[in-house]
Amino acid sequence: MPRAGIVTLAGKPNAGKSTLLNRLIGQRLSITSPKPQSTRDRVVGILTRGQLDDPADSSSALTADRAIDQAVEPSQLILFDTPGLIEPRDDLQRSMRTAALMALADADVIVYLADATAGTPPSLELAAGLNTRLRAPVILALNKIDTVPAHRRAAFDPSPPPDSDFATAADPDPSREPSIPTSVERASNAGPATGSGYAGSFLISAVTGEGVEAMLDAVTALLPESPFLYPADDVSTQSVRFFVTELIRETAFEQLDQELPYSLAAQVEEFREDRSPVYIRAFIYVERDSQQGILVGHKGSRIREIGRAARIKIEQLIDAPVYLDLRVKVLPNWRRDPDALRRFGYLAPPAHRG
Repeated sequence: MPRAGIVTLAGKPNAGKSTLLNRLIGQRLSITSPKPQSTRDRVVGILTRGQLDDPADSSSALTADRAIDQAVEPSQLILFDTPGLIEPRDDLQRSMRTAALMALADADVIVYLADATAGTPPSLELAAGLNTRLRAPVILALNKIDTVPAHRRAAFDPSPPPDSDFATAADPDPSREPSIPTSVERASNAGPATGSGYAGSFLISAVTGEGVEAMLDAVTALLPESPFLYPADDVSTQSVRFFVTELIRETAFEQLDQELPYSLAAQVEEFREDRSPVYIRAFIYVERDSQQGILVGHKGSRIREIGRAARIKIEQLIDAPVYLDLRVKVLPNWRRDPDALRRFGYLAPPAHRG
């Protein structure tokens, strides 16, 4: 019997969740940026591993460019990339937190990513501000191990014992090397986490792929037995419009400085696939007139460059030439307006008490 289920990637901002999703899927679905909090909603990727027994079953056919090692047990992971876990300050961030917590509640398995260079992470419950334990088993993935020199890895403390509490946010002795749990001991006995423990812990690099396959095997073993939930050659449940919007926003993040990227939203208002080149009309929204001026640039130079770079990414996504008609509008205080958030496709934030 194959296995299938929801695997939620969770963690603090810039832990590498989006980079890991893109590596697992084999293409760029989730936007990545050195700037934190670039992911605002959950992004869905579908990873199908192995081959079902019946070769005539269309749901088990894999495309050539997504061929999977047939020795792998048939499984399908519905991967959720989620916003970074932060203490929200406005309605947009409350919406982001809601999306992350819903993804945790929906998960069959959770992969908790943390920066390997930052020391022992707090428990996921503590990082998420939860008062109750999570239902799903949690795999700890300490990411960015590629940034740690080889001579330092041997000096890291071994994995804490099974009854150890991962809730310590920082080592009280700053002169010590970061304490980084290693992978093998408890991962070999992967099972539902109890207390504050983990079903397994791994050192990985989402950039290079180091440790990712072993982690993936442990995650798969925790999934419930189930038929595939989607055709095996699907890579996402989300629309092309969604990913076009994300690519526009990613490009703006890349080219804008300081706080401005956090004040913008993107929306596709027209998508004409029947034209050649494909015609896309989209808007970038900002909160103030001064931001609009910065985004447009001198005689439109900045918005043209953002549009040019975004168009190249969109053409790679849809494998067709694109005419991107990109404009800028002002929508005052949209990050604090629940109606505006719904308009941009974000979850309505819970009522704020404060």
